[in-house]
Amino acid sequence: MSRLSIVIFGATGFTGKHAVRELVRVGKADSALTWGVAGRSRDKLQSMLDETSKATGEDLSSVKIIVADVGDEKSLKEMCSQAHVLVNCCGPYRHYGEPVVRAAIDGKAHYVDVSGEPQFIESMQLEYDQQARDAGVFVISACGFDSVPNDLGVIHLQRHFGGTLNSVESYLTTQAPAEGRTSGAINYGTWESLIYGLAHYNELPALRKKLYPERLPTFKPKLLPRSVIHAREDGWCLPFPGSDSSVVYRTHRHLYEHEHKRPVQIKTYVKFPSLLTALSVALAAAFLFLLSKLSLTRGLLLKYPRVFSLGLVARGPSEEVTRNTHFKFELYGEGWEAGADVEATPPNKKVKAQVSGVNPGYGATVVALLHCALTILRERDSMPKEGGVVTTGVAFRNTRLIQRLCENNLKFEIVNDK
Repeated sequence: MSRLSIVIFGATGFTGKHAVRELVRVGKADSALTWGVAGRSRDKLQSMLDETSKATGEDLSSVKIIVADVGDEKSLKEMCSQAHVLVNCCGPYRHYGEPVVRAAIDGKAHYVDVSGEPQFIESMQLEYDQQARDAGVFVISACGFDSVPNDLGVIHLQRHFGGTLNSVESYLTTQAPAEGRTSGAINYGTWESLIYGLAHYNELPALRKKLYPERLPTFKPKLLPRSVIHAREDGWCLPFPGSDSSVVYRTHRHLYEHEHKRPVQIKTYVKFPSLLTALSVALAAAFLFLLSKLSLTRGLLLKYPRVFSLGLVARGPSEEVTRNTHFKFELYGEGWEAGADVEATPPNKKVKAQVSGVNPGYGATVVALLHCALTILRERDSMPKEGGVVTTGVAFRNTRLIQRLCENNLKFEIVNDK
């Protein structure tokens, strides 16, 4: 039985529906692309395809429907055996991701997802990297808003630095319509992943010690964290709690260990327009962290997301809000000019890159996700010879993925070169 180019699992979920619609759009330019959708209910999958066909004006009657359930190992293996690349949109990945990763490896299908959950991502590397290598497939998480802009953004900055890049400080800024504060700007699935991530944050140190029992050498100057709340240019900033910094670390640790490249250090932050907003977010984050630690209060957070998020979380934000939400990552790089003695002289060069787009949660995310999948199909020879559980930076740094993302409204650019 011939394999489909791409199968989207969890296609009836909020992210999955957007991924299907994006695949319809990009598929118009590639007549050789074959694809299918998968999930628990054939009826819901058919209804989703009917809605997508009506919205896009495209005939989707030939799209294959595959019934698969994370609780049914046989169905997962049958699904993966029909795909060259499996796109997994079924989260939270902490609960539902591992059986799909295992089935993809057993079925020799490449795997991509949009997880922003460090515990899941790093556990999969620890448990399945060698198995994926033996199967000759890639398992690549964080192929969306977490963490393509930062991971590939650092690769882009390093490529255009014109010397030796030592460190990067990344600042995320978002602008959403005012109605998002009442009608919702964040999908419930993202909220659920956040709450469980906070609840189990203390698992990470032990996990990382198993994953990397030997520490990297210390490279100087060491990039130190800024104060919890600090000013930078036009805003007030807090540490960014996502998976980006750990993903970038994994990329550059891999490049150091396998290609002897000096690793780039990174610290990630999120920027707000005023000190009051930054203080309010910091207090809210501390409050959520404490509530997530007890099962009773964690249950309340999950049951009443709109209350605890002050209206920001909804089970499916409106298209109007998501389409008009803009974001940018400002990447401040520091290092040495070409030819400088990096061991004996302080850094003498700064370059700023920027990654920007719209609809970070569901627009830019599914664009990045699907172009990661398409790049595996189209440029396998430009990727590492072995497969494995790797980052986007490791997998795609020698491909044309960044160029394709720029052509699809996820813009990578150098904005300041000093």
